Amino acid sequence: MFYGHRPAIVCASIGGASHDLPAAASLLHLRASPSAASESRTSAAAHRYGRARGITEPREIYGLGAQKLDDILTWCVDLGIAGVTLWVFSTDNFRRPPEEVSGIFAAVESKMAALAADPVIHSRRIRVRAIGRFDVLPEPVLAAIRTAERATAQYDGMELNIAVAYGGRQEIADAVRALLSEMGAAGRPLPDIIATISPDAIAKHLYTAGLPDPDLIIRTSGEIRLSGFLLWQSVHSEFYFTDVFWPAFRKIDLLRAIRAYQARQRRFGE
Repeated sequence: MFYGHRPAIVCASIGGASHDLPAAASLLHLRASPSAASESRTSAAAHRYGRARGITEPREIYGLGAQKLDDILTWCVDLGIAGVTLWVFSTDNFRRPPEEVSGIFAAVESKMAALAADPVIHSRRIRVRAIGRFDVLPEPVLAAIRTAERATAQYDGMELNIAVAYGGRQEIADAVRALLSEMGAAGRPLPDIIATISPDAIAKHLYTAGLPDPDLIIRTSGEIRLSGFLLWQSVHSEFYFTDVFWPAFRKIDLLRAIRAYQARQRRFGE
């Protein structure tokens, strides 16, 4: 949601949230139940937005998107949204020029450190967590993530999930690998392991295990694709696409996305 060169994707779990929203509803997700999640991919949007304004320094570019998070948290808390997930860096992003990758990681590290000490995070009891391949992250970034997670681990307010070094295919592969390793460590014979594999068993080993699937996925910047975002979790999600760049995203944009979601009839395959 706040770093990189690709358009942003935002997913929201709106199930259970209040539906009496202002007519100008915009984008993220609400939750009426105790659990909800929202995801966003914003690295590309920040880059393109910065270039259009003559900004070339990677850390400054990605910092533009990071600043938007503060607005998003305020809007979501006010609307009763239970969870927000920001996709800040994908596994594919490692193929970018080193200076861009460094700029993204610097912005992530700085923002995670800020979240850990943010009075608003603590007063509103927002729980901060990260999902992704932590084994490939630079140590300072991982340390900042862990600090924010520890500082908010006991909170029961809104969930803020940061997807970093995340890829949808990689998540599924890692989940299957973890399930097979668990069964193998228990000494289960191959036929039993094969019989154990099921959607529910795999879901328990996803990065997002324990979190609800998103109800609404929003992508900014005019792109109409997911780029591997939450491939498993989005099977029944609704989608909303907007031309607005992530750093320029407004509350009215969020409300419009929610209103569009509310106008749809979800059947879940029925």
